[in-house]
Amino acid sequence: MSESRNVMVCVTQQKTCERLIKRGYNELKTDKDKLYVIHVVNEKDKFLENWSDEEALEYLFSVSKKVGADLTVLRSKDIVKAIADFAIKNKISHIVMGVSPDGKGIENHSLAMKLNKKLPEADFLII
Repeated sequence: MSESRNVMVCVTQQKTCERLIKRGYNELKTDKDKLYVIHVVNEKDKFLENWSDEEALEYLFSVSKKVGADLTVLRSKDIVKAIADFAIKNKISHIVMGVSPDGKGIENHSLAMKLNKKLPEADFLII
């Protein structure tokens, strides 16, 4: 019997992250698998600075609920460490992230590369 999958989806305050949540949901193979949606805000940044940020996060919260996931929002000085700590605590096996601004794979995705060094056992899906 294979070990259960714990899939973590990293989102920003954008409604377009719905596609990431749906992809994470599609990665679940059994009812023992778990889906986590996480958004980390740098402590220095303003959080929910304007109405569209709040609306987008509320929308992603409802999308997460529909697929049986909780949306966790964390504030941290070190975003990579916060995500890695969350992944370790929740035994994350798969990480879903959006493509980097240049549209390339993991090798050009600085956040994913940093996380991959801290979480070498996790499978990364950059979509």
